[in-house]
Amino acid sequence: MRSSLRFFAMRLAGALSAVLGASIISFVVLRAVPSDPARLILGPHADADQVRALSRSLGLAQSLPEQYWHYISAFVQGDWGYSFTAGASVRSIILSRAGATVELALISFAWAFSAAVVLALLVTYRSRPLLDRIARGVAFAGLGLPQFWLGLLLLLVFSHTLGVFPGPEGRISPSINPPASVSGLYTIDTLLALQPATFFDALWHLALPSFCLSFFSFGFLFRLLRSSLLEMGREPFLLVVRGKGMSRWAAFSRHALPNSFLPTLTASALVFADLLGGSVLVETVFDWPGLGQFVVQSIQRLDYSVVQAFILLSAVAYVVVNLVIDGLYGILDPRIRLGRAQ
Repeated sequence: MRSSLRFFAMRLAGALSAVLGASIISFVVLRAVPSDPARLILGPHADADQVRALSRSLGLAQSLPEQYWHYISAFVQGDWGYSFTAGASVRSIILSRAGATVELALISFAWAFSAAVVLALLVTYRSRPLLDRIARGVAFAGLGLPQFWLGLLLLLVFSHTLGVFPGPEGRISPSINPPASVSGLYTIDTLLALQPATFFDALWHLALPSFCLSFFSFGFLFRLLRSSLLEMGREPFLLVVRGKGMSRWAAFSRHALPNSFLPTLTASALVFADLLGGSVLVETVFDWPGLGQFVVQSIQRLDYSVVQAFILLSAVAYVVVNLVIDGLYGILDPRIRLGRAQ
């Protein structure tokens, strides 16, 4: 019990340190960008006295440590700043758009994870050279193709040319009213509202952007799990359990797969956190009304209060997901927990 508490305490301390470091770096880097928030708010025709007065009222005349302390203390209390270009608080904007990004990330992760597991099992359980070469080729393509290029290609072929999937028109068809917001995820809210037609429409709009976003993640997870399964398949203990009369599938599923799955579980945390924070280009290509698209617009408008909050929240997402996976890792393999706690 004490070793478990010590393990989780060490992981929590490391997580808090990572978030603190990310907040400091993003704060300092964005303050170094040559832009004057007061001038952007007042416009180019405001005189210098007005700009200086607004800078003092915004706290921009204080030293960097003082500005950082006010920012991080306000952030913890739920005040994430104000977007003068959007005319609303950053917190309200992020919360209104977070559902679109989370839904896209979840569907993309489901695509990548399920395809990687199924194909890795198919090519390693029995020798299938042709399928193995095809799967490895697709995985290499996923690792190498730029997401924005793949997204444009998918839109050109499947939307513009074939007309099979909708174009860049958001999360739902313009002629359909969105469901009442409960979770912020249209696929869930439409089921709760008993609107099957709207559910399939939302799912159809998710198809191309989620596939595009999941392509890189699939390549990474497939190669990792395939290598682990091949390496585990050569372990002597599998020959021992097979010699005791256990079938090939039983030995593979009960012994090889669980031991091979642990590294993939850890990598899945990084993949999912990356999908949450790294959907900027895909959301822009598909006109997806999520956080990534709004961050791009905020960068173009030099609205760095939004960018700063997005960076910090992305760091928090990474840390939280990794904490959960570390906890599962310690539960599934007590050797990890005990070894790190010593």
